[in-house]
Order: sequence, then structure tokens, then C-alpha cells
Amino acid sequence: MKEIDLTGKRILITGGAGFVGANLILSLLRTVKGVNILTVDNMNDYYDVSLKEWRLQQIETEINQHAESKFEFIKGDIADAGLVNQIFTDFKPDIVVNLAAQAGVRNSITNPDAYIKSNIIGFYNILEACRHSYDNENGVEHLVFASSSSIYGDGKEIPYKIDSNTDKQISLYAATKKSDEVLAHVYSHLFGIPVTGLRFFTVYGPGGRPDMAYFKFTKKLINDEKIQIFNYGNCRRDFTYIDDVVEGVKRVMAGVPEKSEQDLEPAYRIYNIGNHHPENLMEFVQILQDELVKADILPKDYDFEGHMELVPMQPGDVAVTYADISELEKDFNFKPDTKLRVGLKRFIKWYRDFYKLGK
Repeated sequence: MKEIDLTGKRILITGGAGFVGANLILSLLRTVKGVNILTVDNMNDYYDVSLKEWRLQQIETEINQHAESKFEFIKGDIADAGLVNQIFTDFKPDIVVNLAAQAGVRNSITNPDAYIKSNIIGFYNILEACRHSYDNENGVEHLVFASSSSIYGDGKEIPYKIDSNTDKQISLYAATKKSDEVLAHVYSHLFGIPVTGLRFFTVYGPGGRPDMAYFKFTKKLINDEKIQIFNYGNCRRDFTYIDDVVEGVKRVMAGVPEKSEQDLEPAYRIYNIGNHHPENLMEFVQILQDELVKADILPKDYDFEGHMELVPMQPGDVAVTYADISELEKDFNFKPDTKLRVGLKRFIKWYRDFYKLGK
């Protein structure tokens, strides 16, 4: 692996109005001198667009404090090959971080077209642009892309290791992410693109995605609605706090994979980014309840039990996610360590302030 300095680099981040993308941009602006960031996001309405707009506003506020750095936002879709090629021609990125994707396991069952378009065609366009960046110049130094823990399917080998079997996905979303890994490996092998894929595990935190359980449960409980606990509560999730994910992405960006000495293996690596500590779903709900009461959002006598409904597992979901992060620790001396209660407390404080709730 070759270490590079991110100072002064031109960095293309797709999906920059998304949860991980926006927080990555904020962190880069705060910690890297003279960084030049361009982001493209289609601003789709899979969830509340005003939340994406709020994230972009946070970035605009931050960039005003860093005269040495640059930030540009383009509203567009990476499934538009012409747009992607124009961005590469004009911006000439040194590093590309592909976070643009249609997210959500359950939604992929009812809306498959969006997943094929964004997650496969869009990523193919990024790969092609990276490939042709070498035609007349040095080209992209490193492509980092978001994969997902969902590619492990309902795997029986726990915790999930990067070399665990990933041949049997159980959702279309997971299948598109597996396809991304296969395509990235081929492009690295054929065209020498240094590529790193990151399998994220249940990312959560302030300003997160409203379709995620912690966000949905909070909203429903506040609105006096029932929450559905899937698999009758017999699920475990490796909840990973957003700041830990961003720190992992930044470290990986600066660590460029290289071909093996005999050129038998391409410059391609995969890492899990998870907390390495799966939480029981019922314990997660209990922590959420505790923190909602402590934050004066819900009363102490709130009937939580009466607002819970135990239901069967949903199609495409898995019972357990659990990340083996030994490779991430070995190569980057880093492991996520934010406790779930700490992360949920920060989320609830943000939620209270953002939606102007409580005392």
C-alpha cells in the first residue's frame, strides 16, 4: 500500500448530499489543507429532500471558514454518462469517492429500476471515466467506493470477514453492491485502477437517513404511533456511528492499494467498516427509549411497551450483521469505537434541535 497526502488534492465525491457523503466533505474541509472538492448528487426524493438541502447548507457554512479550500456542488445523476465524462474532463480528480447509490433493502424489492440505474449503471460510468482518465495524463490515483454489509446475505459465518462467502445475496440492493465489487475488481485488473471498496455496517447518527430504524422509531414514538420490531426482536445489528465511518473512509482514501509483486493480484482491496459489536434490537430500542426520556422529548410515563409490535422478518432482511474489522485495524490502525448509547444520545439531541422539540 502506498500512502498519499490528501493536502491540495482534487477530490470528486458522488452522493455528497447524502448522509456519509456530506459528513465526509465536512470532515475533509476541517482537517485537510487546500482540498478541492466537487460533489454531484441527483437530490432524489427517496427521503425528505429538505434534509439533503440542510446538509449542503452545513457544507456551505463550513467552506466559508476555509479560504484555502474549494467546494462545488453539481445537481446531476451519475447514471448520465455524458455528465460524468464532462466532470472528469473539466475537474480532473485525483481521488474519486463513489457514495452515490439508491439505498434501502426493502425499497429495492418494489422499485428495482432505480437500483440498477444508480448502483450499477452509475458506478459503471464512474469506472469508465476512471479508466479513460489515464488516456492522456496520470489519471485517478485512487477510487474508493461504498459497498455494503448486505452483500454477505444471510451468512452463517459470524463475524463477517472480507473473505467470507458473498455468493448468495437475498435482496436486489445487495446484488447491486456485489455487482459493484465484481466490476471494480475487473477494472482494476484490466486497467490498473487502484480501487478500494468499503462494506458499511448500519451507519447511524445526527442528520442521518429517515428510512433507517433509529430515525423511523424516533419519529413514530414522538407521533404516538406504533413501531414494528422485525423478526420478533430477534435481530442484531452492527450499528456504526457516522464519525467513525468518515474517519475510516478518510484513512482509506490516503492508503492506495498496489499490485502484488508478481502482478498476480490487482491494486484492489475490500474492507469492512463496522463497530465489531452487534447490538440486540430490543436493547437498541431500550436505549432509544431511555435517551428520548432523558432529552425531555417523551414523558417518563410514556407507554413504550404499548407502542411496540413484534412482527416477522421482512423479505430481503437478515437476522445478524457483525463486522470483522481485523484487516482495517491491521492496515490503518483504526477501529470504530463509539458506543451505541453515546451515538443515539447525539442523534436525539440533533433530532430535538432540528425539529424544535422538547423543553
